[in-house]
Amino acid sequence: MASAPATLCKTVLVSACTIMLMMTLKIVDLGPVAALRNFTFDTFQRLEPRQYRDTPVRVVDIDDQALMELGQWPWPRTKVAALLERLAELGAATVVLDMIFAEPDRTSPSLIAEVLEAGNPEATGQVRDMLMRLPDHDEVFAEALRKMPVVLGFAALEQTRVERPAVKSGYAIAGTHPREILKPFRGAVRNLDTLEQAAGGVGGISLGQDSASEIVRQLPMLFSDGDGLYPGLTLEALRVAQGAASVVIRSTGASREQGGGQPALVDLRVGQFPVPLTPQGELFLYYDRNRSDRIISVRDLFNRSHEETTRARVEGHIVFVGTSAAGLLDRRITALGETVAGVTIHAQAAEQILTQDFLWRPDWASGAETVATLLSGVIVAFLLTRLGARYAALVIAGVAACLLAAAWLVFSEFRLLLDPVYPTLSALIVYFALTALFYLTTDRDRRFIRQAFGRYLAPELLHKLEAAPDTLRLGGEIRLMTILFLDIRGFTAISERLSPEALVNFLNALFSPLTDAIQREQGVVDKYIGDSVMAFWNAPVDVPDHAARACAAALRMRDIVDQLNRNDAFGLQAAGLNDWRVQVGIGLNTGAACVGNMGSEARFNYSTVGDAVNIAARIEGECKRVGAPILVSEATIQAAPGFAVLEAGAMTLKGKSEPVKLFALVGDRQHASSADFQHLTQDHRQMLDAIAAGDEKKALEHLLACRRRGGPALVGFYSSFIDRLRTSSVTEMNPVLISSNRGEDDGLSDTALARIV
Repeated sequence: MASAPATLCKTVLVSACTIMLMMTLKIVDLGPVAALRNFTFDTFQRLEPRQYRDTPVRVVDIDDQALMELGQWPWPRTKVAALLERLAELGAATVVLDMIFAEPDRTSPSLIAEVLEAGNPEATGQVRDMLMRLPDHDEVFAEALRKMPVVLGFAALEQTRVERPAVKSGYAIAGTHPREILKPFRGAVRNLDTLEQAAGGVGGISLGQDSASEIVRQLPMLFSDGDGLYPGLTLEALRVAQGAASVVIRSTGASREQGGGQPALVDLRVGQFPVPLTPQGELFLYYDRNRSDRIISVRDLFNRSHEETTRARVEGHIVFVGTSAAGLLDRRITALGETVAGVTIHAQAAEQILTQDFLWRPDWASGAETVATLLSGVIVAFLLTRLGARYAALVIAGVAACLLAAAWLVFSEFRLLLDPVYPTLSALIVYFALTALFYLTTDRDRRFIRQAFGRYLAPELLHKLEAAPDTLRLGGEIRLMTILFLDIRGFTAISERLSPEALVNFLNALFSPLTDAIQREQGVVDKYIGDSVMAFWNAPVDVPDHAARACAAALRMRDIVDQLNRNDAFGLQAAGLNDWRVQVGIGLNTGAACVGNMGSEARFNYSTVGDAVNIAARIEGECKRVGAPILVSEATIQAAPGFAVLEAGAMTLKGKSEPVKLFALVGDRQHASSADFQHLTQDHRQMLDAIAAGDEKKALEHLLACRRRGGPALVGFYSSFIDRLRTSSVTEMNPVLISSNRGEDDGLSDTALARIV
């Protein structure tokens, strides 16, 4: 069997390696695990989405129906200009166009003239001259841009391109410059110079997307090409709407030139609104359900019959203009599982900032998750070694439930995003690793334990020992134990009258139920020695109330013998021994003893030795002289208070120089609390006090009272008590003369009563 230190070392080593693996994987942040974490955060949002509050943010949607009524996309810039003019007429505070006008409008008269001339060189110049005199559509659009605050978009690209959008905003930076932190883009799709110069702001329309699921969970607030700094569309919209000249940005860490560590963005302020950022400059999107309250169809803008209603929804608002038309491919999936127009995501981000309703991960989140990953693995490893594989599933489920509940609690109460996935995975991996280890070692240990202890250990104790084999220390250990010895009275005479087969049946009929009584109280049958039984408690596993259980077993064994006698289970009447009754003596003692595997390497037995064992055997030998079927030591009575006991005196046991006070065990705790036994105890105590004081008259009175109260069960005890007093030598007793005036049934002679020392 593997030793406990060896098993512990293996457990610690496997646990440490597994936890270190999980810590490494957390740093790497594998895609499947990140997807599971994102799914958890998405689930939290679905359970408790952001509550909608009416904010000055609206979305004008160029939907499929509008394209059917107003013409296919792209519209002429004059129609877009008419849309801007209509919004200005309705009192929009700022218009944000979630679109890019990168090329000249092909419907401009000058471009049409060029096409006509290229297709028909012989055409007269009259048509061309007439077209050239008409206003250019891009100029019309630019003029509309100048009349009100409008924000245009640009797209950041991975492909290298020279073009860069215009910068309309200034920046005040505290800490590391964002260009040291942000992943640089290499190119951009931008608007025409004329349009960007006329616009009040330009912002990036690119959405931060999960490459695997296409779910938009974070929205970039800042962009950089490694040199310049550019705002996201939502950020620029809020800056222009407030008339702010610049954005304040805060970050941590030193720059790379200064030899710093890992800098990160913290937050920014646009006008009067602070915005928490991820280390990469993104905003965690906290979604509300997609609802009609924030959306206006572009058709309604030009429907004059709903003028008042439309004005009320537009006036003083930041209006995001985009498209949900299926053919224009600007549909995105939110964390709530809804498919929405991309412009709606920008609008929801603006709502978050205006209402200051954010999801965020503080700078200590990663450290807390690392600690949780470590602790969950350690806790599972610790509990598995204590509870065993049987309860491992409950342990891991409990740990996972606690982690998930904690993550949900901080989300629902504080809108914090703390990852429960890696700590849970750490617990799971530690569980599987240790289960594999236990399968290789524990099962082998259990087979050894069952082979070594299955014969004389109670099933429940055997189960405990199998579940915690480290409690078994082979080779011997000192433990506080209670030891029991039982002996059959007159066995020699019985064996002479029975045949060998009948004698074996006799012993089996007696020892089987007695063994059951011992094991029922979690005792261990050490051995059968002819007509004797030796048992002990509190080894090899702990039995905290071992003394009380030993006393209960002894009382049950006494009752079993009486029952077997009444039923003639021994077959004595069939053997012609009608007047014979089987009687046993039981001795109990509690004390320190050495217990362990004893013998040779080839043959051994789990047993116990020591002075406490010898005393128990000697106490059993005194049962006949005392006249009580069960005698216990004072140490056992102190360890198991409350049982019905009667003091039998102090006996000088064989091999002991000092007398040992013994007690007759009469009944259990319920019997001890009965009124009859309380009276008996009082008379018995008064009898002993009278004997000690030399008061012969009172001693006799109380002795007779004890015999009457004790009934048939204690006749032998008190008769033997009298005999012992009668035969005590002068040097051992405190003389008390007994008067000749005694009852006819007292059984006393004219010798002195003496106290047993």
